[in-house]
Amino acid sequence: MSEPLESTLKPGDSYVQSFARGLSVIRAFSAEAPRQTLTEVAKRCGLTRAGARRILLTLETLGYVKADGRLFALTPKILDLGFAYLSSQPLWQFAEPVMQQLAGELKESCSAAVLEGGDIVYVLRVPARKIMSINLGVGSRLPAWCTSMGRVLLAGLPPAELEEQLARVQFHSHTARTARNLDELRTRIAQVRSQGWCLINQELEEGLVSLAAPIVDRNGQTIAALNVGAQVNRTPPEALLEQCLPRLLEAAQSISRLLQIKS
Repeated sequence: MSEPLESTLKPGDSYVQSFARGLSVIRAFSAEAPRQTLTEVAKRCGLTRAGARRILLTLETLGYVKADGRLFALTPKILDLGFAYLSSQPLWQFAEPVMQQLAGELKESCSAAVLEGGDIVYVLRVPARKIMSINLGVGSRLPAWCTSMGRVLLAGLPPAELEEQLARVQFHSHTARTARNLDELRTRIAQVRSQGWCLINQELEEGLVSLAAPIVDRNGQTIAALNVGAQVNRTPPEALLEQCLPRLLEAAQSISRLLQIKS
């Protein structure tokens, strides 16, 4: 695991340590740990109990955290922070109706994601049916290197940035088809860059296949990715390519054009 950013930065005119610590407390809560004691929060964030207590009480006063006895949990108000990003980006206003139409036509789940660190972050999702063992929604994160949207986003990076990303990849086999080393991963990313789309066949999870295409700005830079996902026993890779790829590419290009016109 990489060193937390806060530990490499020092307080100053351009860095407010207390604010950074407040964000780390918010990030400490997750699906695996939705309710935590003061001691647990302090341990997860590398803070003293007194420091964690001040931050939690501040967040509680502001309405972002609630306390139930010794346990703290986030409140729905925390969603304001995420939706501020979505509402400030015109891309997602244009993308949602296109995605809804695509999911309806293909009868498959449709998602959009951006690259954040070594992960993709879901910013829109139109589910057709449950196709993964994990629950995905807006804000969900998955490793970029072994996902279709992640490969599209990595393929769109300048060479130096791509190498920085690849240097941080920690390989582990999700399935027998997962890329096993950097050379294999580089080859697969180069193929995505060459063909302009990505097919992932059960690399992230057994039984899951997905297709992704880039969403680009007026400079031709990849800023997001659009995908459809399916179950391999119902829609094998060959069928996904034949039935879904043309419409996926059309939808991604439509969103890109709307963004370029409106921005």
